[in-house]
Amino acid sequence: MSLPLYDSHARAGDLAQLLSTGHRFFLLRLTPGEVLHTHKGVVRHDDLIGLSWGTEIYSHLGTPFYLLRPSLADLLKETRRNTQIMFPKDIGFVLVSLSIGPGQTVVEAGTGSGALTTALAFAVGREGQVISYERRAEMQRLARRNLRRVGLEDRVTFKLRDIAEGFDEREADALFLDVPNPEDYIPQAREALKTGGFFGSLVPTTNQVSRLVAALQANDFAFIDVCEVLLRYYKPVPERLRPTDRMVAHTGYLIFARPVIPAPPPQPETPVAAEEA
Repeated sequence: MSLPLYDSHARAGDLAQLLSTGHRFFLLRLTPGEVLHTHKGVVRHDDLIGLSWGTEIYSHLGTPFYLLRPSLADLLKETRRNTQIMFPKDIGFVLVSLSIGPGQTVVEAGTGSGALTTALAFAVGREGQVISYERRAEMQRLARRNLRRVGLEDRVTFKLRDIAEGFDEREADALFLDVPNPEDYIPQAREALKTGGFFGSLVPTTNQVSRLVAALQANDFAFIDVCEVLLRYYKPVPERLRPTDRMVAHTGYLIFARPVIPAPPPQPETPVAAEEA
């Protein structure tokens, strides 16, 4: 099953979001005859199917909800996890920095719970493909369930293997490493990428950044960028607009680079002696 295109009205089979005050939300696949039970009351799927997106509805207890299409950020926040997942703020920056778009072939190592995998699959579209490597079978099973839940599993090829053995792919448009020691796999990544493609990685410490940058430089990668993404929300109260009390600050270092083919510098031309008159 692939992610459906949304109409102006909610249909059976759509992935929907019920959003209440305080931004608390529930995700559900609209199914005739099903019922959503929450601590704020019961909502029947049949009462939602056919409504315009954005409609306010009420549970049997009178609690208001809005029927909305879930954003990609909402889907990522609801990823079922066994380990820490990448934050949406980092994932969004990764997508634009690696220039991920429809029809591309993207390789990922370190599937984890599948949060980044979900975003990559969303971005490459129906004609693209994501190849995701993971060496832990239990994590791969969890990622498969998460991708299946949002209707994107058919865009991902899962491979259970240690990337020390190398990647099967060649000429990939982009490659991302989310593994403990990415500097050990740069030759393998270089071989899988097309020249001029896009490389990215996430590491938690500055020592790892230094080792990774050195490995990239030693394997003909150029235009290396190192950055972090800090996100601050503001309270949307016009009379006293100010930042929220907490912010999502440092969550990791992002490293981006491009594989290139260096050329030797040109040799100076030997001057031609002037002919004697």
